Amino acid sequence: MENARLLIVEDEVDISNLLKIYFSNLGYEIETAYKGGEALEKTQSNLPDLIILDINLPDFDGYEVCRQLRGKMRTSNIPIIFLTQRDERSDRLQGLELGADDYVTKPFDFDELKLRVQGAIRRAERERLTDPRTGLPSGRLIEEQLREVIQKTDWAYLDIAINEFESFSEVYGFVAADDALRFTSMLINDVLETSERKGDFLGHIGGKNFVVITSSEKSKALKNALKDKFALDIQSQYSFTDRNNGFIQVPDKNGIVEKKPFMTFSIGIVDPSEMPIADIREITELSVIERRKDI
Repeated sequence: MENARLLIVEDEVDISNLLKIYFSNLGYEIETAYKGGEALEKTQSNLPDLIILDINLPDFDGYEVCRQLRGKMRTSNIPIIFLTQRDERSDRLQGLELGADDYVTKPFDFDELKLRVQGAIRRAERERLTDPRTGLPSGRLIEEQLREVIQKTDWAYLDIAINEFESFSEVYGFVAADDALRFTSMLINDVLETSERKGDFLGHIGGKNFVVITSSEKSKALKNALKDKFALDIQSQYSFTDRNNGFIQVPDKNGIVEKKPFMTFSIGIVDPSEMPIADIREITELSVIERRKDI
């Protein structure tokens, strides 16, 4: 619970500062935003564990912020507690219908708000089915998606792995490696959220491996788009010197330095129109075989 990250979205500076001081003293890491657009930007760049969200904001209301957060896979599971001046049933219902986790009316009791925040974070931790580094669905959520899609005919499963991720991690360290995973998740998500690819599923199996479920007809073009964009954009994660050299230098176990290329994607595609699929285990096994061919 301690060190959980809260985003406080409140345009009244006095209230925002009081909340920041109060929760900081409880050991929380605090970020603040005063507008809805600012809140969306900060949420995308650094996922909070919970959002305290005022409904009345100067650019657009908290309902719209909640609607946009719930509409994106990356931010859809962040707990949200609404703050409002009103205590009308219709307002509470609107917030809950949009997926808010709780609703607190101003003026509020700080100890009560603390308990509501703690409860929402505990529930999220129990229900967490996402990778903590990327915020993407993992584990059972991916399995559930596969069990649903295998009943259909027009789909394709993309198994995505980052080549040379271990070399990058060894040279730059685990913090930079985690940053590279977050960068990768956002890059894939950006490609999927183009107008032609809305509705595709993105998950993070763990480590350097991601999955995308898309339509059969889009799969090959999507594979090429992802590989091209990643090969170009991932260079931003390397130092200026390494970018100029076009490689990184990695010492082996004997201290001999080897030149290693930049990270790239290998992507295997499983398409039921091209091969018979019996169960979800077969999907994952075949995808690994196809991915290993794509070096």
